[in-house]
Amino acid sequence: MIWLILTTLSTTGIFVLFKILDKTKTPLFNAIIINYIIASIFGFWLTESISVNTIINSEWLNQSIIIGILFIILFFLVGLSSQKVGISITTVASKMSVVLPMIFAIWAFNEMIGIIKIFGIIAAMVAVSLSVYKKPDKKGNLKLILILLPLLLFVGMGIVDSAVIYSKEHYVDDSLASVFSATVFSFALLSGLIFSIFRPKIFRNFLSLKLWILGAALGIVNFGSIYLMIKALNSGVFQNSVVYGIANIGIVSLSVIIGTLFFKEKLSIINKVGIVLSIFAIGLLTIADI
Repeated sequence: MIWLILTTLSTTGIFVLFKILDKTKTPLFNAIIINYIIASIFGFWLTESISVNTIINSEWLNQSIIIGILFIILFFLVGLSSQKVGISITTVASKMSVVLPMIFAIWAFNEMIGIIKIFGIIAAMVAVSLSVYKKPDKKGNLKLILILLPLLLFVGMGIVDSAVIYSKEHYVDDSLASVFSATVFSFALLSGLIFSIFRPKIFRNFLSLKLWILGAALGIVNFGSIYLMIKALNSGVFQNSVVYGIANIGIVSLSVIIGTLFFKEKLSIINKVGIVLSIFAIGLLTIADI
């Protein structure tokens, strides 16, 4: 149970740190670069000795490159959405994306689908729609970015999770999980550095102590969210679906509480209904595989 609690705290910490980056006016992209430096170091540190040639000649290298590029794009979207839209809605959008890899697994690997799972998927789709809903201001204007950010996050996270499932089904077993994750983090870092070459202004404040402290903290919780989840799954206390369900409910609930109490995020009644429905949907999807 301790691994589940730590997973919940670590993943929630990602959304909170993005909000802190905004409050302290710390450059978002710079912090993400540092985050992947730290996450890559942790990943390879925990990996048993493996040669570079083994990684280069691996069957999963192409997948790790694609996922790594998507990782940094989506991590930037998570940061932007947390700052512009809020922790609560961003968390719901990212956690509800679990329905997309479920649909992919049903289609690609002929997984069983029951009535509970169908209701869970429908509830999740409705929950995302309600949680990201924004009404026009008094002048009738609607900022589409506030809706598009979490929706892009929802779709993007779903695609990445589906790609990870595909990689693990075809190429990556348990013995390769850590080195695969570390390689993905490394390509995310490399993608960020290549992008930085075309925007040299990014490096102006790169030696800031505040930037490195927050970036390193982000890297630790980012790596921890994956590593601790693996620990929770391998603990054998609960089935995999139950582990994911409990963790996601905890992350959504804790993020909403922190966003409301500490960052004074304002949610409409429709948004609140969407968040409650998201927790219900996660519960349905959890018991669907028991």
